[in-house]
Amino acid sequence: MTHTAPPVSRIHGLDALRGFALIAGVVLHLSLSWLPGSEKFWLVSETDSSLTLSFLFWFTHSWRMLLFFLIAGFFGRLLHERLGTRMFIRDRAGRIATPLFAGWPLVFAAIIVVFVWAASFAPGGLPKEPPPGPKFTPDDFPLTHLWFLWCLLLAYAAMLGTRWLVHWVDRGGSFARFGDRVIGVLLFPGMILILVGPLAYALTQHPKWLPWFGIPTPDHSLYPNLPAVIGYGSAFVFGWLLQRQPQALGAVARWTWWNVCLAVVFSVSAVSLVGLEPIKVELADDHVLALYAILYVGTGWTTTMALLGLALRYLTGESLARRYLADASYWIYLAHLPVVMAASVVASRVHGPWWLEFPVCLIGSLAVLLGTYHVFVRYSALGVMLHGKRRHREVTRTAADTPCNPGTPATP
Repeated sequence: MTHTAPPVSRIHGLDALRGFALIAGVVLHLSLSWLPGSEKFWLVSETDSSLTLSFLFWFTHSWRMLLFFLIAGFFGRLLHERLGTRMFIRDRAGRIATPLFAGWPLVFAAIIVVFVWAASFAPGGLPKEPPPGPKFTPDDFPLTHLWFLWCLLLAYAAMLGTRWLVHWVDRGGSFARFGDRVIGVLLFPGMILILVGPLAYALTQHPKWLPWFGIPTPDHSLYPNLPAVIGYGSAFVFGWLLQRQPQALGAVARWTWWNVCLAVVFSVSAVSLVGLEPIKVELADDHVLALYAILYVGTGWTTTMALLGLALRYLTGESLARRYLADASYWIYLAHLPVVMAASVVASRVHGPWWLEFPVCLIGSLAVLLGTYHVFVRYSALGVMLHGKRRHREVTRTAADTPCNPGTPATP
């Protein structure tokens, strides 16, 4: 037996935070060109690298997708309670699967075009023989940044299957009540660190783990790597179970500053071990590696809880600007990677200071993405698919419908 969520108005704090997590991805991927040693792992490298942007990348990467999948789980259950299983599957097929399968070929082609353009500026021009490409098999498939959509589909399928099995085995609801108690414990200050151990251990056992870059991005295969499954899966389940008792959001808000303090301690401690230059990470031994893994995952979880609390405390009111950005954030993230890659290529030809180039590229990229959203997406059939129908001069509405925001049954 589950608690049925009553109809609620838009949860402004979580809605704003979802948009923030997606738009932060634009900042994260744009900053790659300015990281020290980026010529080893990115298409272009800036001569004026920045340790400031290096820390911004490291810190943002530690929590961004944990936060996203937690909110996705929260709103996923809310949507399921409103629509039921059949309509939930239909809705997610339209909002998640369709953008993935229809958008991936376009995004992948655009990325290849930008890579070729960037390579044309290399000494000697384009290589005579192209480098070997992916095999496009299940274990060698370039999902690009759209991997998050694939993993969302897997998470929904796994949760629906688990939910059916639990209801079949435990008709009295004891498993569900146990889950409620676990969530209650995890919300106390510092108790979220219980979730650190499994992910930290999985990271240290991953044969290709690059400690500075955190959880290996599951973007090269249809089979997510184990650290990603544990990390993002636990975040999704946490969010799903948290929605069973929405009153628990009050506890998240109440312990905000405890989590902020913990996040500062963990992040400073972790980055002091690895430094701010990705290709120069040297950890003394396995014990230091294990300590770093614990500190890194601790940074991700405490920052996630801190940001949840800050949003629930200070972003509770309605804001037309935040609502617009929350609506736009899905499109922005889907389309952003070729745009920021192109901006990085342009910046690499200018050779200016990072503190000027980076904000100019960021503003320009966001202008392109927001402009295309407003002109071509928001009020179009594509916008209906991504977030539901929007009307010009609309004044009020209920919860928005995006990958991790539930929408209403009336949304087309």
